[in-house]
Amino acid sequence: MSGKFELFADAADKFRWRLKAGNGEVIAQSQAYASKDAAKKGIASVQTNAAGAAVADLTDK
Repeated sequence: MSGKFELFADAADKFRWRLKAGNGEVIAQSQAYASKDAAKKGIASVQTNAAGAAVADLTDK
C-alpha cells in the first residue's frame, strides 16, 4: 500500500494535513492553516517540491 495525505480539522477548527506511510505510520504533519484551500495548497507544495529535495545534514560540524 502506498502513502497518503489526510486532511483534517484540528481542535481549534484550523486545517492540517498529515502524511502517512503505507503501514499507517505518520511520517509528517503540517502547520495549522486558516482555510481548507490553503491546507490543500500545502499538500500540493510538498508533492511538487519534496521528490527532488536535497538533504541538509545540520549535525555535521
